[in-house]
Amino acid sequence: MTQRLVIDLVTWFILLYFALLNGGYLLLNLLSLLSLHRGLQERVLEELPQVFTGLEPPISILVPAFNEEASIAASVGSMLQLAYPEFEVIVINDGSKDTTLEVLQREFQLELFPQAVHERLATKPLRGIWRSRTHANLRVIDKENGGKADSLNAGINLARHPLFCGVDADSILARDSLHRVVKPFLRDPRVVASGGTVRVANGCAIEGGFLTRVGLPSNIWALFQVVEYLRAFLFGRLGWSQVNAMLIISGAFGLFKTEVVVAAGGYRPKTIGEDMELVVRMHRMLRAQGVDYRIEFVPDPVCWTEAPEDFQTLRNQRIRWQRGLSESLAPHWGLIFSRRGGPPGWLAFPFMVAFEWLGPVVELGGYLFMAFAYAFGLVSWDAFAIFLFLAIGLGILLSASGLLLEELAFHIYPKPSQLGLLALVVVAENFGYRQLNSWWRLVGLYRWATNRQSQWGAMKRKGL
Repeated sequence: MTQRLVIDLVTWFILLYFALLNGGYLLLNLLSLLSLHRGLQERVLEELPQVFTGLEPPISILVPAFNEEASIAASVGSMLQLAYPEFEVIVINDGSKDTTLEVLQREFQLELFPQAVHERLATKPLRGIWRSRTHANLRVIDKENGGKADSLNAGINLARHPLFCGVDADSILARDSLHRVVKPFLRDPRVVASGGTVRVANGCAIEGGFLTRVGLPSNIWALFQVVEYLRAFLFGRLGWSQVNAMLIISGAFGLFKTEVVVAAGGYRPKTIGEDMELVVRMHRMLRAQGVDYRIEFVPDPVCWTEAPEDFQTLRNQRIRWQRGLSESLAPHWGLIFSRRGGPPGWLAFPFMVAFEWLGPVVELGGYLFMAFAYAFGLVSWDAFAIFLFLAIGLGILLSASGLLLEELAFHIYPKPSQLGLLALVVVAENFGYRQLNSWWRLVGLYRWATNRQSQWGAMKRKGL
């Protein structure tokens, strides 16, 4: 095989890869557009006064907290004021080294509560269970540090209700969050889990634990993440949801049938991406059992979270996410192309492996190869221009379509100046930021391959 033939084969492979990658996302975009069109028709009825039917199932809200002293009081306070007929809030203090527990004791007047625990899922030892004197539906678990997954399992053991909702301790929920995210369960008895949209709260005004004004962050790192979140949720997960192949429900806001999660074995403590790993395992278990089920996505902006604003924290987060993706896919190869795999095994799993899991290797390798080959005259300008169109031009188009879908469906950012700024970010993120993300993902893939020790990790918070 000659050198010229090798270069031509590699060039064609790279071009085909980027074409399939962006073509797949464009297809998800079309599916999302159809779904949002149907949703807009349904939302006409929501303009009328809303009342609860009385049929909404009670929900247990589980809030894992590790060193969250800056935001825990506001987050829990907002959750206690949610508009929903019956729910409880269980905060799990996972051996915090700061004053998280003390803040909760002071703000909500906690007292020790001797309660028997039905340990359906194994967890680290509990130090104590606290009950609020001022809010009958608030309990706090104090336990030894075991990570986020272990904390969620401890919360499931104490949960009293048939549905539980996992919420990050730094998240702010809209008052009608539970009412919206539970809708798939009311509409279809086959639903075993649903996930909501997560938005970046940086730059927004928050008072009394509730978002009062939508704004954009002034920090450039957070601003890039606003566009990322729009793209990931509005045409990523929404598109997969249309074919019942969504493999991830964000740990920041997801609703599950408690008994189905317990039957699946709960969250795996040694996994960083515990949210995705659980959903993939549920798909595999239910598919193998031949159960008719659905896992759905709710596109309404129901959860606001603080995004990292410094380089190091963002880098660590993205490395962790890629490590978590690897740990979620690797144990479940039995799902891919299996006889009962359906859309999750035949569509979503192969897509995730090819374009999300191994993506950073091919993407960074493609950038380096094409730049080197063009600089030394090994590929023509036509081939290099096609590569730039596929890698950068379509990337801009995808981000712009996510922004367009948001504007058409929700109009969260009402000011023209905000939309103008986001439009600039849509273009700018493709020249450096996305490539940097690919590098961080490659580091995460390497750390998984070399079996570095997993840990929850710390996040710098401003307590927005």
